[in-house]
Amino acid sequence: MILARVVGDVYATVQNPHFQGKKILIVQPLDPDLTPRGATLLALDHADAGPDDVVLVNKEGGSARIIFKDNEIPVQAVIVGVVDGVDVRE
Repeated sequence: MILARVVGDVYATVQNPHFQGKKILIVQPLDPDLTPRGATLLALDHADAGPDDVVLVNKEGGSARIIFKDNEIPVQAVIVGVVDGVDVRE
């Protein structure tokens, strides 16, 4: 799992049928101190995340398919939680 911030939405009128009714969000990976790192990625939302939310993203396709209870869904990343706070101890 990684921390990420929701930075955008994706709208697709034509899409894989397994995506029907699911929200696709653009997320920016974050370091534990919430500094952006790396490239953005797309993730299916399973936590009702919104703009600027810090979220937990599961980046493993098999686990994502278990979460959606759909072995055929073509997904690699899924938002599994909205983060209330991060406490990093040095």
